[in-house]
Amino acid sequence: MLPFEKFPYRIVLGSASPRRKELLAAIGFEFEIMSKEIEENYPLSIPRESVPEYLAHLKSMAFTDEELPENYLLITADTMVLLENKPFHKPKDREQAIRTLYSLSGQTHKVITGLSIRTKEKQYTFSVESKVSFRVFTLEEIEYYVDTFKPYDKAGAYGIQEWIGYVGIESVEGSFYNVMGLPTQRLYRVLSEIYNKHTR
Repeated sequence: MLPFEKFPYRIVLGSASPRRKELLAAIGFEFEIMSKEIEENYPLSIPRESVPEYLAHLKSMAFTDEELPENYLLITADTMVLLENKPFHKPKDREQAIRTLYSLSGQTHKVITGLSIRTKEKQYTFSVESKVSFRVFTLEEIEYYVDTFKPYDKAGAYGIQEWIGYVGIESVEGSFYNVMGLPTQRLYRVLSEIYNKHTR
């Protein structure tokens, strides 16, 4: 049982990501899933580091109050990989995935996850940043990973919890789970604060 008796909202995860579902369940919350496909477009004028937070907010606002259950708390997220201010989104095909990993090979890149936590009364938006350092990959290793794991649903064309993470990551600065797509420690802290405010 969590350190508080009963969470005062019905939690909705607005994401189809199996990794986010796994992580939210692992920290102990009951929730339901609702997801929508949206065009993940953002103004080129905003700083790249702000894009995940912008898109998390955009995903949240795709849901109307009428579509959500009564007394809801909606969680939406977006993750971006940045190398020298260049974003690496989900690869469209094998060739793009290989090019992405070749670019990240031997480099330290940022992984930023933006979160939106929304109720009828209030919306919280924030982002969490981690830094990941890869060793140099051979082309054969990159092709093996892409062909075996098909990381086309992952920003930066990789999953830290998969083979390439086991053999290729030299260091992670910041939250490991943020790299997976959900900064669990920060999320738990915010949900705890919401609970405490609600029960005072």
